[in-house]
Amino acid sequence: MSLLEQDLKRQSIFNTSAPNQSTRIIMGECSGILNWDDIRMPHMYKLYKVLLLNHWIADEIPMNKDAQQFAQLSEEERRAFKINISLLAVLDSMQTMYVGDVKQYFTDSSLEAISAIIAQQEVVHNQSYSYVLSSIVSEQEQKEIFEYWKHDEVLLERNRFIADIYQSFRNNPTPQTFFESLVADLILEGIFFYSTFAFFYNMARDQKMMGTSQMISYIQRDENQHCYFFGEVFKQLMRDFPELDTEANRKFVYDTIERAVQLETNWAHYTLKNISGIDLRELSDYIKHIANRRLALMGMDKAYEGVDVNCMPWIKPFSDEALNATKTDFFEAKSRTYAKAGDDNGFDEL
Repeated sequence: MSLLEQDLKRQSIFNTSAPNQSTRIIMGECSGILNWDDIRMPHMYKLYKVLLLNHWIADEIPMNKDAQQFAQLSEEERRAFKINISLLAVLDSMQTMYVGDVKQYFTDSSLEAISAIIAQQEVVHNQSYSYVLSSIVSEQEQKEIFEYWKHDEVLLERNRFIADIYQSFRNNPTPQTFFESLVADLILEGIFFYSTFAFFYNMARDQKMMGTSQMISYIQRDENQHCYFFGEVFKQLMRDFPELDTEANRKFVYDTIERAVQLETNWAHYTLKNISGIDLRELSDYIKHIANRRLALMGMDKAYEGVDVNCMPWIKPFSDEALNATKTDFFEAKSRTYAKAGDDNGFDEL
């Protein structure tokens, strides 16, 4: 059996013969004791502090205006709103489980600790979707929306694409399936949200459903930083396991990213084709632009030409870049302090 096919082992809780600083990201040695001043990837401490400062609570965002406006939306807007909330609920439910799976096999206490925070944030995201729906529709309709993923074939195809890779890692945790699952993670958090984000920000620029869009902007900020984390994990994995750097695995990355872009583009056409203000050709290029950014996070060359510039700049004021400092924001019209994610760490470039 090759190294890449060997079963991953969980880190011992207490190992007196191992160093506090991990020797390898998985299948390494680590005492289990976390000293943030003695970790293998020192920049992870900065990320840890940023993630802590990002704390938010969905219930603190007022939804009264959204509840009034929802009934006034067009039929197409209401359809797109509900099915995209359903999508987000499924993705973040899967992500909560996946992060829990990954956390078990890190042989690095700092990465295990950050994973715990990320998993908690995914739970908050999921609760926020319940909060939004409970504010605007009946309990029965809320339950129906949370069942869409079982019956809508387009939605189910997207979900299965990621779920199958995650399930393979859960069933057979090896360095190879870990590698494949990290690619799926960067897709789920870094590509599969983005046409949905565009829909909610498009509504916000028309002053519609502003409470929901504010929540989405917090979620995007969190997901950007989760992408940064898993991009760093991916690059460190490749350094620790050069055996993974094969032509077959590189092909897996690009083929999987290409399929994800197709699925995300199909989703945009399926849910947003009749939404005023959304140019689907621009959105298609935007998705490719985002995919190139995810590849850059993984230390890989871009897959798409001609999309180096964000062709939908109107998104920026509503998204993560609007939340990087103390300012009056689009949603609340009042001053609020956010975690600074600036030039020193590059999180606003994600």
